Amino acid sequence: MTATANPTTIRTDVLVIGAGQAGLAAGYHLQRLGIDYRIVEAAARIGDVWRRRYDSLKLYSPAGYDALPGLSFPLPKWSYPTGRQMADYLESYASHFGLRVDTGVRIERLERPASESQPFIARAGDRRYEAGQVVVATGTFERPVVPSFAAELDPRICQLHSSEYRNASQLDEGAVLVVGLSHSGADLAHEIAATHSVILSGRAHGQMPFSVDSRRARLGWPVIAAFMWHVATLDTPVGRKMAPEVKKGGGPLLRWRKPELKAAGVELTDARTTGVVDGKPVLADGRVLDVANVVWCTGFSSDYSWIDPPIDVDVHGFPEQYRGVSPVPGLYFNGVLFQYAFTSMLVRGVGRDAEYVVDRIADRLAERRAALPEARAASNAA
Repeated sequence: MTATANPTTIRTDVLVIGAGQAGLAAGYHLQRLGIDYRIVEAAARIGDVWRRRYDSLKLYSPAGYDALPGLSFPLPKWSYPTGRQMADYLESYASHFGLRVDTGVRIERLERPASESQPFIARAGDRRYEAGQVVVATGTFERPVVPSFAAELDPRICQLHSSEYRNASQLDEGAVLVVGLSHSGADLAHEIAATHSVILSGRAHGQMPFSVDSRRARLGWPVIAAFMWHVATLDTPVGRKMAPEVKKGGGPLLRWRKPELKAAGVELTDARTTGVVDGKPVLADGRVLDVANVVWCTGFSSDYSWIDPPIDVDVHGFPEQYRGVSPVPGLYFNGVLFQYAFTSMLVRGVGRDAEYVVDRIADRLAERRAALPEARAASNAA
């Protein structure tokens, strides 16, 4: 979508940018309170961000914990939805509640107002949105991160970032180096090991005492969920200690832990992949790897460069905020990693986060509307 000289102007009280689970949850609560809103989504179809992930993707929380507010997930409580099932659920969620979503609309620039009396202006090709308040719900998986030395690898080595990987048929014959031991790294290494020799490079950030797919998990989930919901928050010492660690390098292994990976034939090494020697990847311990493929499970970075003037971000690139409320009046976030709690990265958690954000939006709307009669009275008296 490219800018035009005379864009169509659409005015609304609240603009929500992004129609993933975070944006739809915000839309639900805005609609529940009767607040005028509009959601915009860059993809052609709601849920496409999930459809574009690897074919074997499953959520790490069971369906009973994967619902957005107001609509249960249509699977048995203890089953684990696939990425495509989550995509279809999000699409049906928007349809069920009649949420106002404009798809195929990518916001290229969000202009912050010079004063609180002026609106935010969001530009998207032939459209121009004006809104008194804005919720940025673009998620954390925006820009794939690959180390700069990747360009030095032998061009005959097949390279894929986890965002590009769909299944093992994309890989060439021969050994595979998977770089990064977090959720996607463990998932992909376990899958690829069925057809290739796999080396998994990187240090894990802890692991669950049992796999989320195990029978023990059914007994443990209520306790784990309670901890993530009530204890691991920004309002507790435990949560404040956890937050930067989660933002820095991902969460603990949940489904395919070290025992399952070793059993599948994956070679694990704590040594990080640090460079290239003679076109081959080299580990921090000096080992040079003769591989035919490299899969980079090295994460993503957030991108807020389209907000003008620029917003403040923390050392991990996440926006400065508390429970989704930005220091910038009228600007909010939803779907940020550890926005309030460990659950902020889970589908269920974004619903709670969205409710808090929308309550703050409603408070601000009420304050501004209450101030209007006073301003008119003062003007008339003058």
